[in-house]
Amino acid sequence: MKLITAVIKPHQVEEVKKALALLGVQGMTVTEYKVAFTPKSRLEIVVSDEDADKAVDAVLGAARTGKIGDGKIWVSNVDRLVRIRTGEEGNEAL
Repeated sequence: MKLITAVIKPHQVEEVKKALALLGVQGMTVTEYKVAFTPKSRLEIVVSDEDADKAVDAVLGAARTGKIGDGKIWVSNVDRLVRIRTGEEGNEAL
């Protein structure tokens, strides 16, 4: 599994959510903050290894405006994922 972290402009969050929903992504964590008085949104999404490239492409396509400050995306490995409510692990917990 992969953790996709994206820092984007806040007004792009809804478009990114829509693009990811088309891939079947059901949840993400969104954190709002400011860098040097510039608002940013940090999205964290866990996906299967197979879906990681498609999810990155979806975020990229929905968040890119071509202007300075569009943000960054990085991908990290997830060694273990557990859904607290059910105890499901791995891809079943997505």
